[in-house]
Amino acid sequence: MNIYKTLSFLFVFFQFSVAQNTISKSISPLFLSAEKIQGKPEYLSSPYAAAGDRLYMVGHQDGTFPDLGWHVQGEMGGVWCHPIKLMDGFEVEMLVNNQKYVLNKADVFENYAFGNKLTYNSLSPDFVIERYQFVPDGKKAVYMEFLIKNKTNKALNVSIDLKAISNLMPVWLGERTHMIDGKDEAVFKENKWLVKDKLNPWYVVYGSKLKGIVVSEKENHSHKLHTSITRTQYNLTISSKANGNFPLIISGSEKSKMEALNTYNELAQNASLVLQKKQTRLLNVNEKSKITLSDKDLEKGFRWIKYNTDWLIRDVEGQGRGLCAGLPDYPWWFGVDNEYTLKGLIATGRKDLVYSTIDLIHGISEKTNGNGKIVHEVSTNGAVFNNGNVNETPQFASLIWEVFCWTGDKAFLNKYFPTIEKGLDWLLKENDKDGNLLPDGFGMMEIHGMDSEMIDVAVYSQRAFADATKMALVLGKTNLANQYQSKADKIKEKINKDFWVEEFNSYADFIGTKKQALHLLDDAIIRADTLKKPWAVNELKNSKKQIEAFSENEKRGFVMHHNWVVNTPMEMGVADNEKAIKALETAKKFTNPYGMFVTGIDRDETAGTEEGSFMTNRKVFTYTGAVMTLPTGVQAVAENNYGRPDEAYSLLKRMMKSFSFALPGSIYEVSPDFGMFSQAWNMYAFGEPIIKQFFGIKPLAHLKTIHISPLLPSKLVDGKIQDVEIGENQISLSFIQKTDSQSFDINQKYSNWKLVFSQPKGQFSVWMLNGKVVKPKAIGDTEVVELKGLKNSLVLIK
Repeated sequence: MNIYKTLSFLFVFFQFSVAQNTISKSISPLFLSAEKIQGKPEYLSSPYAAAGDRLYMVGHQDGTFPDLGWHVQGEMGGVWCHPIKLMDGFEVEMLVNNQKYVLNKADVFENYAFGNKLTYNSLSPDFVIERYQFVPDGKKAVYMEFLIKNKTNKALNVSIDLKAISNLMPVWLGERTHMIDGKDEAVFKENKWLVKDKLNPWYVVYGSKLKGIVVSEKENHSHKLHTSITRTQYNLTISSKANGNFPLIISGSEKSKMEALNTYNELAQNASLVLQKKQTRLLNVNEKSKITLSDKDLEKGFRWIKYNTDWLIRDVEGQGRGLCAGLPDYPWWFGVDNEYTLKGLIATGRKDLVYSTIDLIHGISEKTNGNGKIVHEVSTNGAVFNNGNVNETPQFASLIWEVFCWTGDKAFLNKYFPTIEKGLDWLLKENDKDGNLLPDGFGMMEIHGMDSEMIDVAVYSQRAFADATKMALVLGKTNLANQYQSKADKIKEKINKDFWVEEFNSYADFIGTKKQALHLLDDAIIRADTLKKPWAVNELKNSKKQIEAFSENEKRGFVMHHNWVVNTPMEMGVADNEKAIKALETAKKFTNPYGMFVTGIDRDETAGTEEGSFMTNRKVFTYTGAVMTLPTGVQAVAENNYGRPDEAYSLLKRMMKSFSFALPGSIYEVSPDFGMFSQAWNMYAFGEPIIKQFFGIKPLAHLKTIHISPLLPSKLVDGKIQDVEIGENQISLSFIQKTDSQSFDINQKYSNWKLVFSQPKGQFSVWMLNGKVVKPKAIGDTEVVELKGLKNSLVLIK
């Protein structure tokens, strides 16, 4: 254990000791010196989460629990213990020395990696209320405490009225697995409320360690007939200049009263200890692949993306443990979202989470499809909404190869390769009716009618066959490898020939017929006109005139929507270099200060300067006009692939403008403040370009080899990454960049691993390894030196 880790552990332990010995009934001391980010006053009426792997709570930063979310209209907030919801939330009123105060307008919200703090400063000059809360690891419960600070020289007599609204109900698609919602029935027993769904063994238990007095248990909800509303009163006296503490515990179970009660009692007795354990675990999450950069904003952003990812773990009995897509409306599992996310996550030391998520998606896919096809969207009760878009099957193959490169786990490869074989067979047999190796069907763009030969499906298919070639060779399947490589080569040629549209300096959105194109064009013109994008309308109308002259049955590539997926050839590195540079320059037209438009025709003349809220004046949920982190992250990866790290860095900085814009410590799905307030694929958008491209770490763990080819943006003058787990090994790398040189220190745990350091040919005139001038070996368009031993220093002079 290094000195930093030791000091951090001792500090947390000291905090815990203080909590146990001086304020034994409060968790607040454990928040005192932990990293936090304070929210903005103008976003207090927007959502946050107190998150755990078995339960989470979503409310507004001002402390209220309004109905929110669209997937199940108005039901995506509150307390969820998947596959059921427990509560809509609660309301707190306080009578202090006979004066009534309603706790519905917290004026400060602070987010922590492990919990949240809400502060009510303006209720009265006599006191301040601080609400602390967290969800423990592995427990179906949330623990809160209201710390009431008496600022006066007199005692405060406090009466607390807790209104709690239970709403035991099934998750989205519950009816498909025969989950029928019944009436909630509440009983007050042994100083806590036990609420049961009348038709199911679903329970929520809530209460306080303070003595409660039942005020009401028969209130009816105005429009939710199956809910239960209770009111309970708690009394305490707070001495002058002292603090009073009102703890509140909510626990639940989808299977038994006993489980809910046991969890409640355990947390009531051990809240501080449980919180301390969660803090320590999250500290260790950041210690793996720990980034330190001269750009402290980017360093902080990536640290919090690690925490955000942890908030999205859904562990559901009978289904599995894996990352959901985002909160609050996508708290279940997606194939493609994880196929992006896990590529970034495996580089941060979360092998356990990567493995369990892959196992979950794979298991459901095999059960649902059985032919290698990977599912798209699955609710937490196991009900499959969409059994898979075409791109998800080839992307699964590439994910397996990427994870294998980082772990070297041949048993892992053996487990999933049969599914990859089946999936690639399904990909062409079932989706390539004309036999041209370009599958037909929906890819990432879920626009009606865009199900012909899509650019992203073609690109990810090409990459899948290329990666499957490597996997087949590792497994000794030489003939199969040759077949896969032949397909990969042919698809790559088609991408660069048939999809390229020189007139637009862009790859086509799709290849299709005149009839398909005209149908999509009419829809696109209506969209652009509705959004008042005259440049797009004119471009589309001109395209229509040209297309009307084409022959009926001819298939060709069409540039139409300028969807972000036209940049996937550069993301996967299959674009010819000349075409890639042209396409990357074209893509710059479809950005705003936050990143890449999902659909390019949605941009307008203000796109380059508009930095306002995306949420403003949106009455219904829609992605039209959206700028998203995934397209922006894909573009950053693409820029790096063609030696343009400054452009990639600029895109990361654009995404960072959304960091803490609305929810402190988070980057929204739609920049800067719309959609999911916590989004899984942000790990890909940042982890891929930072760890694998800027730091240049590209392992082949099964060969005990790590390729290192740093690609440094000019604005990063120094940085380091520590404790990067690769197979059984662990490496750390630091750099200092000057105008005329770059220097690197590279350490590894085991000396029997090969480290291969490379840079573009001719970029540096002098290479110094461990103080001695060396001559790098030329391999293609790169220069390479092999590093030996545990510690190496390199100085490269231009």
